[in-house]
This record gives sequence, structure tokens and C-alpha cells, in this order.
Amino acid sequence: MKTLYLECNMGAAGDMLMAALYELLSKEEQEQFIHTMNHLGLDGVSVSPAPTQKCGIWGTHMTVTVLGEEEHSHDHSHEGHHHHPEETHSHPHENAPHVHAHPSDEHSHHHQEEEHHHHGHHHHYSYQDILSVLETLPLPQSVKEDAGKVYRLIGEAESHAHNAPIDQIHFHEVGSLDAVADVVGCCLLISMLRPDEIISSPIHLGSGFVRCAHGVLPVPAPATAHILQGVPSYSREIKGELCTPTGAALLKHFVSRFGSMPVMSLEKTGYGMGNKDFEIANCVRAFWGETSDDKTDDEILELSCNLDDMTPEALGSVQELLFEAGALDVFFTSIQMKKSRPGTMLTCLCRPADRERLTKMILRHTTTLGVRIKHCERMILRSRFETVATKYGEIRMKLSEGHGILKAKPEFADVQKAAAAYDVPFTEVWEEAKRVFAH
Repeated sequence: MKTLYLECNMGAAGDMLMAALYELLSKEEQEQFIHTMNHLGLDGVSVSPAPTQKCGIWGTHMTVTVLGEEEHSHDHSHEGHHHHPEETHSHPHENAPHVHAHPSDEHSHHHQEEEHHHHGHHHHYSYQDILSVLETLPLPQSVKEDAGKVYRLIGEAESHAHNAPIDQIHFHEVGSLDAVADVVGCCLLISMLRPDEIISSPIHLGSGFVRCAHGVLPVPAPATAHILQGVPSYSREIKGELCTPTGAALLKHFVSRFGSMPVMSLEKTGYGMGNKDFEIANCVRAFWGETSDDKTDDEILELSCNLDDMTPEALGSVQELLFEAGALDVFFTSIQMKKSRPGTMLTCLCRPADRERLTKMILRHTTTLGVRIKHCERMILRSRFETVATKYGEIRMKLSEGHGILKAKPEFADVQKAAAAYDVPFTEVWEEAKRVFAH
């Protein structure tokens, strides 16, 4: 099936995602996309792709201007200022104190400091204004619906960050229309590509601080952190805001799962470039190709902790709770702990989406003070059931296959039930089911 894999090792911003997806199109589709974006009826909005090089790699930088200008802001460090994403300003209704939200602060754009201080003459859009603008665009309804859902994530995040109702959030003209173009552009590109599945790597957030109208905030910005709740993310040594609210919202809406790149037959790779320069190429990479429908490659987490002060009954209770909560497997290993104490290692296998919930359960229901978390890749066999008619009645066979391998065994519960009904040994029914299946 057609799979889109997004590599966010340098974060994610709306214009960078748009550029990476744009590169996956054919030349004719690229021309169609740019023509559509520049004829949406958004006053003064212009979208243009430009070949750009980072660390010797060529890709596309997507420039979005409103009335000839780009929206900008600053990363901040104690040593000085560094370029970072453009910032969209917002504030509640007239008698409320001003707040500044930045749903489109893409880290690929340039900035001049004084732009933070002379935007008062611009028109401001409310959250509802943005939704009304989206509804009037000459685009397929599915694209407008996707854009509306992405903006809902942004609006709710800004509302939470500024402790103001969503209908009181207003956005500065340049930043709001810039964000509309980024969001709509990505939604339109996804519609044109029509992937069967979208997967993303964990998201690099950057580190340090970002300067806004109210002062200096930690990275990730509060709105970004709110949007990315439940999404695998990390921060490393690169100083600056790498993931923006717009990029975070687009990924949160479209990505079905986060993890390592699956086995793919690659057809094309797109590079969406930012303006900032680092020792590492500042880009989002989009991989397009075919993956197997067999779903025989998977990623799981291994949660584990060492225990030396719980009874077997208490451990058994924890095991049952974890299974009921969706754990893939829970098992115990005898270990030797410090001070010559015999102990037990609890191991819980789970899906990445269940990480926080199951980790909290282990912390709550055991005596441990910490849980180790390990990412594991695994190759699995896809399972299905097939029923065979034996002299002891119908028995289901569990068939597991993939990677050229086929395994078959009778279903335990069916064999046990038949053995009791016919008053014969369990192994007799088991062997009979295998014999019938083999023939």
C-alpha cells in the first residue's frame, strides 16, 4: 500500500512540510498545486517554491508572503539572538489583557526585530474568522474539513496556553493568513497524494528559548507542547524552536502512528528546507513508497522494573491489571538484586500509544520508584483462523504467516472443550485437528 513516512529529525514546520510533500508530486501536479494556492482568493497571499541547498543537499523552500511580507520572530539565547519561526500574534477581546499566540511560527522564516512592535495597523482575525475563511476557499470539501480540524487543534492549544476562551483568541493578519496557506497547502497535498498510511518519526523539538512579545519562553512553546501530548518527541543539543504549533497540529491530525521507518519500496523522497542553518541539514524529509499489507513489521515498547518487596499474590494482581489494560504481554524473571536479595523483574510489552497509561499503572500498583522504557522493533507473523471438521467436531486452527513462513496449531480452547465433550485425552483431539488440517 502507498505509505508516506515523514522524518522529523529537525522538527516540523508548516512550510517545510508543505515543501517536502510538494517534491513528491510530478511536474504537472506541482504546477497545478502552485496555481491553486495562488488563486484561493486569499487577499495578498503568494506561495512560491525555490530550490534551496542545506549541507550539500538540495530541496525546496516554500515561501509564503502576505502583501509582500513574511511573518517572523526570534529564537533566544544568552549569547544572542538567532532566527526562528515567524510568530502569529493574537489577543482576546478588547477589554481583556493581550496575549500572543503563534500557530504558524515556522522556523524556516527570516525576521527583523522591529516587526514585533509595529503590527498594530494590521487587521486581526478571530478563530471563527479563520474557519469562515477556510469554508469559502475553492477547494474540495475534504480538504477544507481537514484544514478546519488542524486549526481546531491550534486554536485549542492557544486557548489553553493563554487561559482564554477560544472565541477570544485573535490572530495578527500576516501570521494568520500565512498559517492558513501552510495548513491548506499541506491538506491539499495530502489529498493529491492520497496515501494509505502516514507514519512519522518521533519529533525533534529543539531546545533553549524563544522570544515573543511577552518575553522569553522555553522551547517547546506552550501551544506546541499542548498539541504534542501523547506524541513521541525529544529534545537534544540544537538550540532553537524546531517544531512549531502549525507543524505539530498537522502531524497530530494526519499521522496514524509514530516510530521508525517501515520496510518500504521507495519511489520518491522530498526535502522541505528551512531558512536557518545548523551543522545538520535543516529539513523535513518525506519518503513515498510501497509497504506490505501484511503488517509483519511492528514497533513495541518494553516497560520493566526490579522488585524485591512484593508478594507473589500482589505481583499476580499487577499482571492481571496490566493485561486488562491492553498490555501485549506481562511476565516475571527471577533476578539477584543488591544487598544479596533475590528479586523479580516485571516486564510489560505494550504499544507506543499505551506507554504513559501502563507506565503510570506500574508506578501506582507496584513498589518500584522507576520504570525502564525500551523501544523494540519486531518482525511478526500475521495470524488468522481457519476451521477444520474433525471427528470430535469443529476445531479452529490458528494460522500465522509472513516472511515466507507458515505456522499452524489448533486453538487451545476448542481442543479442551472437545476433549471434555468426547471424554478423550487432550493430545488426541490436538493431533486429530493437525492431521485433518494437513490433509
